[in-house]
Amino acid sequence: MINHNLKEQRSNILEEMAEAALKVGRRTNEVSLMAVSKLHPYEDIHALYELGQTLFGENRVQETQQKFPIDRPEKMNLHLIGHLQSNKAKKALELFDCIDSVDSLKLARKLESLLYRPYPILLELKTAEEETKSGFPNEKELLHALDEIAAFKHLRVKGLMTIGPLEAGERETRSAFNRLYTLYRQIEERYPEIELDTLSMGMSSDFRWAIAEGSTLIRVGTKLFGQRIYE
Repeated sequence: MINHNLKEQRSNILEEMAEAALKVGRRTNEVSLMAVSKLHPYEDIHALYELGQTLFGENRVQETQQKFPIDRPEKMNLHLIGHLQSNKAKKALELFDCIDSVDSLKLARKLESLLYRPYPILLELKTAEEETKSGFPNEKELLHALDEIAAFKHLRVKGLMTIGPLEAGERETRSAFNRLYTLYRQIEERYPEIELDTLSMGMSSDFRWAIAEGSTLIRVGTKLFGQRIYE
């Protein structure tokens, strides 16, 4: 059974976010909350939207297509945060307001070839050596890709994303987040024409550490919706 006490859960998370920000001298409005709704029903998503949550993250194109109505609320902002295969790029552009998980130059080229309008993306960096993780393998490859992507007519790089190491302690996790923050600052200096505004890092178990390391967007699923139901 999914936890339906969404109002209290969301309120608690926002309070934790504010505390984490203030603890390191940041303003509370510097960090936004993305509700990760994969494997949760649209009824819960819409209920959360009615509570004022407008930003949602999904992992799969097919699930999103099946779950969300064509006429979803205009202010319901939907981001893809899972790995995207090139053959699903066209459908992803139709479904999502932003693709946060662009992890290769090949994928970026594919997306650009399909676009006729400006479209925001985040570039994903792999900061943990786990086989299940996606992302550019290192900073050098990401920057090399960005040299080309920055000149694209339609894609707009708005920031970076990473997933911290699973089951790691504070030191290792914060080190991974600091890598992304450092890269973010590098890009700001190297590409002044790119208007970055998003540093997406931190999930249910580690978002306090992410906020301490400069995150502007945390992605929370289980702590918000409760445990997922796997079929």
